[in-house]
Amino acid sequence: MADETPPGATWPLPKFSFLVDFGDGIEARFQEVSGLDAETRVIECRRSNSPAFSTVKMPGIARYGSVSMKRGLFAGGNAFWKWHGASAMNNAPRRDVKIALLDERGDATLRWTLGKAWLTRVRSADLTGKGEEVAVEGLELAFERIELTRS
Repeated sequence: MADETPPGATWPLPKFSFLVDFGDGIEARFQEVSGLDAETRVIECRRSNSPAFSTVKMPGIARYGSVSMKRGLFAGGNAFWKWHGASAMNNAPRRDVKIALLDERGDATLRWTLGKAWLTRVRSADLTGKGEEVAVEGLELAFERIELTRS
């Protein structure tokens, strides 16, 4: 397999600057995004006329986990609660969500597109009178496909 390092690249990309576009004019910055992965199940079978006493492996159904996101909670920011609240039995509003990894100039370098994504969980910040931390909310998205593109 050929090296995928682009010509002129000397350093790997930093992972701390990214932007999430939910469509409908909703863009947000998050402090953490995790779960950007894809898996292909393995099917093992043995042909009935095979002389080998072992299985053959082939690719099966693609499977995607859930993407979790965390960000600081802002006053008046309830668009995610409204999106989640619009979900009804087997009728969740779905969107193509785009997550862009930004370089040091703020330009998108890589973009993950989550196809037909919908909110499965919105988590409010834990509240306590003993700390000095920022209030952090969490989201969890289910999706049907993922695509990675270079910008």
